[in-house]
Amino acid sequence: MLKRRVSKHSLILCADDYALSPAVTRGILDALAAGRLNATGAMTNRPLWREAAPDVAGFADRADIGLHLNLTLGAPLGPMPTLAPSGELPKLRPLLKAARAGLLPREEIRAEIARQLDAFEDAMGRSPDFIDGHQHVQILPGVSDWLLEELVRRGLSGRLWLRDSADRLSRILTRRVELPKALIVATLGRGFAGKAHRLGFQTNDGFAGFSAFDLRRNYGRDFARYLVSPGARHLVMCHPGHVDEDPSAGDEVREPRARELAFLLSDAFAPTLDAAGFSLQRWSK
Repeated sequence: MLKRRVSKHSLILCADDYALSPAVTRGILDALAAGRLNATGAMTNRPLWREAAPDVAGFADRADIGLHLNLTLGAPLGPMPTLAPSGELPKLRPLLKAARAGLLPREEIRAEIARQLDAFEDAMGRSPDFIDGHQHVQILPGVSDWLLEELVRRGLSGRLWLRDSADRLSRILTRRVELPKALIVATLGRGFAGKAHRLGFQTNDGFAGFSAFDLRRNYGRDFARYLVSPGARHLVMCHPGHVDEDPSAGDEVREPRARELAFLLSDAFAPTLDAAGFSLQRWSK
């Protein structure tokens, strides 16, 4: 069962994109082994997922392993003639445009959500500890409702938590890191947490980690800002990984991942958490 009380000083540090590519996967596993993460979300539509699942399962006693719902990268796990007529999922911009216009194909997306959940359960032998989304698709209009419908149908209310990618305006403005991204996502995700709570799902309270993926920026300084003005259940996303030598692996932010991984594994990581009064504490189990 999920814990009902979480210390105000606890932090979920979640690595996105597990199984996206071999190099990203290795980087996340390195950070998990070093105790620098306590959650990661898996992309179960990626070809690597089945092979990579046993490795991340080995960390289930110390980290939450979730589904990183993916509707914008690679091939879906089943036919989607309207959303992915070419056999490849759309980029975020057209998906977002269709979501705002109420034009997303409900049955196709509901079926793909189910397939990605099935792929997680088939490989791990259990349901995910949480669900979030690649490029925050889990909070999009339409997608969020269909995701919640599918989770309720499976009897998962109260058995996993959901990422709320939105945060309060005052917190976002205080941190002042990648303001446009954070504000757009906060607008899109307005109301998501309330819907989830009414159906029996817990969510984080406080969200940060937006990045420009700009090698000229100091990621350590940005990370310290992510810990400013936290919520009661604060969550920071990150994107560590090694650099894929093969651009065809599908990773659009290859080099910045290595910078994030280097900080997480560095001697500066723990003092940064300590200075902000945080420790890594998982929510489930």
